[in-house]
Amino acid sequence: MGTRSLTKFIEKAKVDGKEKKQTIMVMYRQFDGYPEGHGTELADFLKDRKLVNGYGADKNVFNGMGCCAAQVVAHFKKGVGGFYIYPSNTTDAGQDYNYTVEGNFETGELTLSCYEAYGKRPKLLFKGDPKDFAAFVESQKEK
Repeated sequence: MGTRSLTKFIEKAKVDGKEKKQTIMVMYRQFDGYPEGHGTELADFLKDRKLVNGYGADKNVFNGMGCCAAQVVAHFKKGVGGFYIYPSNTTDAGQDYNYTVEGNFETGELTLSCYEAYGKRPKLLFKGDPKDFAAFVESQKEK
């Protein structure tokens, strides 16, 4: 039995002047879903990229959250099994950890969140810049 995780990709948009969030995709990981595993690998992939709306010479970007989600899947999925795409409304797949990736077009910044999924209410462990995730993981080892 592995340490399962769900990673949600959330697109923020303004509709009629109000901010709306929509989950566009959920990726399930069967093994190594803990922060030292999947969380660290995800943060490492995201940390030097920014979110844009249209792109030019800089290829180290995500052209919207759909592009971000597709690039993450391409990065992780290497063959049969291990990673799966679930419907965007999936909340319970027997996972141990939840991750969310949100983007802000105005700043180009991505936000990564990590939650323990044990019990009825997920516990927030980290929310911030993917560049700061490694320091969070190190701080957990000291406890």
